[in-house]
Amino acid sequence: MVLVWKDILLEVRSRELVISVLVFGLLVAVVFNFALDVTPQRVTAIAPGILWVAFAFAATMAMSRAFVREREQGGLEGLLLSPVSRDAIFLGKALTNLLFMLLVEMVLLPVFAVLFGFSAMSFTLIGTIVLATLGFSLVGTLFSAIAAQTRSREIMLPVLFFPVILP
Repeated sequence: MVLVWKDILLEVRSRELVISVLVFGLLVAVVFNFALDVTPQRVTAIAPGILWVAFAFAATMAMSRAFVREREQGGLEGLLLSPVSRDAIFLGKALTNLLFMLLVEMVLLPVFAVLFGFSAMSFTLIGTIVLATLGFSLVGTLFSAIAAQTRSREIMLPVLFFPVILP
């Protein structure tokens, strides 16, 4: 839990990731809204895919930072040498990613509802989003740990992540 708190405090203090992920997600929504002819008949077929794309791209941006910052600042070696189990480190990073993505989704979902004209207050929709985000978080954290150890980490995470999370 301390690791989760530390990561959240670092993100709150810097604000760079929060702002960039939110702006990126909003841009995806606006671009698709202008690019596609969204009629009430087509919205049920189009909106879920666009929402998924926005969440997946935002997740990739957010999760790429999970281990990279630790590695660049030398904190990863300290974490691995500490008496904390590697499972706890992974779960702490995954929980941080989950909380961050749920926050982003809470902002993006109402925007999508307004732009695409669908109800965002469905328990089925919210439950599906929470479960999908949990999966995104676990898979993304694993691949983020792998990608952080490579020289081409910026491209490695999407290359590993997107084929696995495709519906």
